[in-house]
Order: sequence, then C-alpha cells, then structure tokens
Amino acid sequence: MSLPDYKSSGKQASSAISPSPVVHLNVGGYLFSTTLSTLRKHPDSKLAELFSSHPKVSTDGQGRFFIDRDGSHFGAVLEFLRSEKLPTENIREVYKEAVHYKIKPLIKRLEETPELFGELVGRQQFLSKVRHYQENIEVLIRIARAEAVAARRSTILIAVLQTEEDLGSYGDAKSTLEAGKESVVTFGPWKAGPSARDLLDCVKMDIESRGYKVNIEPHHPERGFLFKTYDIFYNLTFTWW
Repeated sequence: MSLPDYKSSGKQASSAISPSPVVHLNVGGYLFSTTLSTLRKHPDSKLAELFSSHPKVSTDGQGRFFIDRDGSHFGAVLEFLRSEKLPTENIREVYKEAVHYKIKPLIKRLEETPELFGELVGRQQFLSKVRHYQENIEVLIRIARAEAVAARRSTILIAVLQTEEDLGSYGDAKSTLEAGKESVVTFGPWKAGPSARDLLDCVKMDIESRGYKVNIEPHHPERGFLFKTYDIFYNLTFTWW
C-alpha cells in the first residue's frame, strides 16, 4: 500500500500493527491516543487505509505513528469518529480535514450545518454561474501585486455585467472612461437571483480570505454632465500598509 501524502519521519513501522488496540499518534506535532477500531470505523476512509493490518506509516522517536499534516483540527475529527459529535467551531477547517481523510459521514454532516450549507448550496452555486469568476479573482490579485511597488494602495477597475443587456452596452460604457482606465476586469453576465452588490460582496470576501485588505466603491468617471454615465464600474482598492 502506498501512502504518498504522509512523509517519513523517523523509523518505518513494522509490517503489522501491534496487537495492542491502543494507538498513539503524532499528527504534525499534536499528540493523540485512540483505538484501532476508532481509526478503522469507516472502512473507505484514508485513516482506515492508513491503519490497516499492514500499514506503511512512519513512527517518531517515541514510537508514535506519525502523520505529516497540521494536526490542530485532528482532535475534532477524532471526536466524531468516537462519538459522532460535530464540532461547534472552526467548521470550515474541520471540513477540510474530513475531505482530506475521506470520512464521508463527517463530510455530509458538516455540509448540512448552516455555515457550510449557505456557502456550498447558496454562494458557490451562484458563483458557478458567473463565467471565469475564479480566474478573475486571480487576475485581480496579480494586477494589484504588480502595482504595489512603492505604493500604499493599488486600485483596479472592475465592471459588473449582470445581464445580457449590460454586456451589450459594455462597449459604449467603456468608451466613457477617462484616459488610462482602458484596462478593466469584467464579471458576468449570469442567470441567477443574486444582484451586482451580492457579486461584489463575494469578490471582497474571497480576496480577503486570502489575507488581503480591500474596499470596493462605485467608479465615477471624470467626464462632464453631457456624457452618459453607467453604474457598472467599481474601484477595487487593495491597501498594503
């Protein structure tokens, strides 16, 4: 059995697990004690595979089985295996661990919690209908970082085209922009209920989840009152310091 996700640390465990049902674990420096039956509770999980009768897993200097992964949320995973009790905090982080260890019952239960249900069924389903959404988030971050040299802020112009009508008028709208604003990152159109404001909230949320500080405000072109204005443009500002 090959376990590429778990790197060697110390000596290799013996070809068969010790007869003792108690297992001592070192998960990225966090220490746990449990039983084989707990770890094998869900046969199709990665933990059950890892602790099969002939595991290929390393041990640390004290003989504990070693898993080379951040163990800060492993305790919540272990508690679910023991008692089926769900965590009350750090839901998203525990969900990532459940996915990693392929514990399907825990994944399903966590996806039904209000926090993840709204994210997966509501927000992510909406964003899946917005063309090139994830790619545009990466583009915005890349442009902002490129413009951050010797600057306190980076401001990028974005256009939110909610409807096909917005898309059809985009060429005319772009022609009203002042010189130097030719580069615009566009979002949409989409066929779903959420509004342009909802889309902007998603953009802000996803960029800030990466550790950036951003603000979004309507863009007001520096043109005279004789020019037609469009409400599809926004300034996305990254603040660096």
